[in-house]
Order: sequence, then C-alpha cells, then structure tokens
Amino acid sequence: MNFKVKELPRQQSDRVRDRRIERVVELVSPAQILEDLPLGPEREDAVLRHRSEVASVLDREDDRLLVVVGPCSVHDPEAALDYAGRLSERAADLKGDLCVAMRVYFEKPRTTTGWKGLINDPHLDGSRDVNVGLHTARKLLIEVLDRDLAIGCEFLDPITPQYISDVVAWGAIGARTTESQIHRQLASGLSMPVGFKNGTAGSVKLAVDAVRAAAAPHAFAGVDVSGTPAILYTKGNSDCHVILRGGKKAPNYDAESVEGTLEELRAAELPERLVIDASHDNSGKDPEVQAKVASEIADQIAAGNGAIVGVMMESFLVAGRQDLESDGELVYGQSITDACMDWDATVLALDRLAAAVRKRREAG
Repeated sequence: MNFKVKELPRQQSDRVRDRRIERVVELVSPAQILEDLPLGPEREDAVLRHRSEVASVLDREDDRLLVVVGPCSVHDPEAALDYAGRLSERAADLKGDLCVAMRVYFEKPRTTTGWKGLINDPHLDGSRDVNVGLHTARKLLIEVLDRDLAIGCEFLDPITPQYISDVVAWGAIGARTTESQIHRQLASGLSMPVGFKNGTAGSVKLAVDAVRAAAAPHAFAGVDVSGTPAILYTKGNSDCHVILRGGKKAPNYDAESVEGTLEELRAAELPERLVIDASHDNSGKDPEVQAKVASEIADQIAAGNGAIVGVMMESFLVAGRQDLESDGELVYGQSITDACMDWDATVLALDRLAAAVRKRREAG
C-alpha cells in the first residue's frame, strides 16, 4: 500500500456533535486505491465479458445456468485464492453448461453483533482497520479475476462500490437491505446485473418491489471516485432480478414457490427470471441439506423450467464453520460465518447442475 492515512483532529469544545464518536480516521479515497491497484485494459475486457455473459444468461439469450458459488464471507485471502484456483478449473470444464461466478463477499450484515467482514475487520482482531480492508479486498478481487473467474459480491455499505465494483460481474443486495431505499438507489446505478433477495421473513414482494425501484432513475448523496461528496444521478438498472433464499426458516425453492414468484413478476410486468439460493433459510444453513436443495433445484431445471436462470451456493474448502473466538489456530479453508459445503460436495453439485442444463436443453 503506497498511501498514508491519519487520525483527524476533533473539536474538543463541541458540546453537541459526535458525542459518541471515539475517533475519526481519514478514509482513503477510491482514486488512491484504484491507482495503487489498477485493472488495466485486459482485466477491464475480462470484466465486461463476464458481465455480458451474466446478462445474457439472465435474459435467456444464453441457455446456460448462472452459478454463484464460494465462501459465505471471505476471511482468509490465501484460502480464497486456493479455492479460486480449483473453481477456475471446474468452471472451464463446465463452461458449455454453466456460467460460474465466484462468490467473493467482504461485508457481513449482522442481526446483532459479530465479525462484520474482511473490509471492516481485515485483521480479525476487532481493530476495524477499514482502509487496509478496502485495499485487501480489491487486491483479492483482482487476483481472482486473474484466474479467469467472474466475480459476485454483495453490496452493503453504499460507499464501498466506488472501491471494488469495477471488478464485479454480478452483485447482490441482501435480505436485510432489500427493503432499503438506499440500496435500491445504489443498485439503480451499479454497472452490473444485481439480484435482490426476498426479505428475511420470506416476503417475495419486497424483492419484486426492489427490482421495479432499481430499474428507475434516482438521485442520491454519495461520493465520487475522488472521495468528494456528490449527488449521484442514475439511469436505472434493467438487469435486476429476484433471488429466493427462504424465510423464517422455511424454504421457497420448491416448484410451487417458484411458480408463485413468477406470478408476482408477471403481475409487476417484470421479466420472469429467478436465481435460487440453496443456502440460508432454503437449507437451514446446513451444508448437507444445501447439497440436497441444489439437487432438487437441478431436478426442476432438468424438467424444463427455463425461468430458473441461476443458483447460489455457499462453499469452501472444508465443510461446516468455526468460531473466530475459539482457542487455537483457525482451520484452513473453513468458514467463520455460515457453514459451507466442502469442495468435494461442491464438485458434485456443479456436475449435477450442469447435467440438468443439458437435459433442459435437449428437451428444448
């Protein structure tokens, strides 16, 4: 990192502002990090190609299946790159049937408290060194991109995209933020397709409304690439779609739930296309159940359901999860957030989904 940051002075005499702010640290501008870690023409071409492929799958111009797969939330860049190398090989083998994007998530939304992700706490020690986190995240994304993998990210903080979005081929807005006007406005200006998850309570209407809202132009306060406060005027994003992830510990990946969602999309005059998340409430966050859910989604695809254009899976090198606060060293390649399928189970799931696409294609 070739940038310097400093703690900013505070007005000690101010009696009414920032009474609960412990300290203020200068935020590195997006321009500084982009200059330190540039894409360059070849990588830009790769991102544009990946985005075009994802959009074509969503529009059903490409009959492949989008598969967004990877760790729940990246905490170890070395293990993430190990995973990326393996996934790149499988993606190349299955590229005739699957459009694979690696799930590279850096921001972990929390219901109460807990580790908030690599950007917020890159050292995993509560030091909350956000500037290092932003640099680490961008560096990892570029290294994943260099393995010829499309990248999928969830966007939580509305400023973060200025640092990393130029590397991303597919974005997601999580279940806790789908109803947020800020995130709908954000999605309307993002340069890649974006999926909205149904609400945590299971409401699909929230996601349908979000897709409609994000397709419209908006104006909202943010920062430009120099870090200067600015009003951002958006054109609207027509590549948004719904993600089914279950709700209230009840699944919604079954054929009846899928058809009900398609009816809501028809009523809203939106494209009839769905991505289904095999994890979260669709599997109760159980890795073994997640593999079964992926297989049952594959059965619907094989039966000819063309509206299912994508599948999401949480997967890492080692099955399950571990606690960050546990004694001893962390297990290499195992999640510290939600439990994930291991690599072998992931390979089987990818092969099963690819076979389902071939069967759907054969059936016309």
